[in-house]
Amino acid sequence: MRGTQTIVRFLRSAALAAVALAVPGSALAQDEAGFQAYLAQLRAQALREGVRSSTVDAVLPTLTYNARVVELDRGQPGGTPQSNAFPPFAPYKARHVDAARISRGRTAYVNNRSRLARVEAETGVPESIMVAIWGHETNYGSYTGDFDLLRSLASLAYEGRRRALFAGEFVATLKIMDRGISRDTLKGSWAGATGNPQFLPSIYLRLAKDGDGDGRADIWNSQADTLASIGNYFVSAGWRPGQPWGFAVSVPSGFDRSGQRNRLVSPRCPRVFERHSAWRTMAEWRALGVVPQGRAWPADNVLATLMEPDGPGATAYLLTGNYRVILDYNCSNFYALSVGLLADAVER
Repeated sequence: MRGTQTIVRFLRSAALAAVALAVPGSALAQDEAGFQAYLAQLRAQALREGVRSSTVDAVLPTLTYNARVVELDRGQPGGTPQSNAFPPFAPYKARHVDAARISRGRTAYVNNRSRLARVEAETGVPESIMVAIWGHETNYGSYTGDFDLLRSLASLAYEGRRRALFAGEFVATLKIMDRGISRDTLKGSWAGATGNPQFLPSIYLRLAKDGDGDGRADIWNSQADTLASIGNYFVSAGWRPGQPWGFAVSVPSGFDRSGQRNRLVSPRCPRVFERHSAWRTMAEWRALGVVPQGRAWPADNVLATLMEPDGPGATAYLLTGNYRVILDYNCSNFYALSVGLLADAVER
């Protein structure tokens, strides 16, 4: 143990010296020194939560401060919105439900039909929804991110604005290593999302599934595991089998929108429901003159909310409780709409 501690101190000192020589007296050198000191807190938390000491000792000496991920995090939108105006959906849709993504999605759909059918039979989550999530998150696995998760998460935890979140995800990543996933595999986005479905490490621990029967949930290399894990996530979030996510509708001229105001506020992302109407049954929407575009009505008692993402006169959507499940994956109306529309296009 004493030898290990000596090596740890040596490696940390070498890292600090390298930074100090490169930019003596700089804020970066100060951040590196503070970061190295903070690692003792992460070590204590990891051991307290049951991570193997051998895993902790293998990882912590390799970590250095990553100023880039902190910069990216600070650049994220937040606080008071600069404008009450909502951007139009059409440009986003054109980029995310484009011909190339639809074509690749159809190929992925055909190539994985047996796997998808099995997961749908087990979960009730439509095959096309699983494929659309995969397509949106990583373009069907073509880009899953190349940031070192442990370095990124430790740096973000040290920065402190969301320390509890990122420290927890750092420890969760160590727990993934304890399950036999190699350090080299644990790459992802700057904020810690990883693998084909871009799960946070804590989500991996809770919901990743072994879809091919090899005893491991490998969301980085196994398409079967990726799709089974996405299906399991949707089950956990409350997907209702047999209901659509939503569908395009036409709204009659003269429609009284003032009487359909939604009063719900999401605690997770407060503005997400501002563009949604109050909830009505399909029978009630039909009575108000709303007409589906190219499909039949679901059962009369299915509840839905109305959204007009490009304003009155453009295509509107009736959105069911399953749309809320997509929002649970990523709390953005444009994301959720695009997932639903891509799913519909893939299975045509």
